[in-house]
Amino acid sequence: MTKEELKKVETYMRRVFSSPSISVRMRPRKTDSAEVYVGEEFIGILFKDDEDGDLSYNFSMAILEGDLE
Repeated sequence: MTKEELKKVETYMRRVFSSPSISVRMRPRKTDSAEVYVGEEFIGILFKDDEDGDLSYNFSMAILEGDLE
């Protein structure tokens, strides 16, 4: 993912979730995904999917049971 793509997705996520503290960051040694943070807390992975000529980005967030308490 390019820096321009990361910035576009970051801007979109900040707007949709009404949170200016969301950041989308490159992953070391990975080019097809990025890490998503709220402040300094890691919250999930963003994957780029460009199969079949249709570009999309998929956000995956795991919520641990311990986090719900």
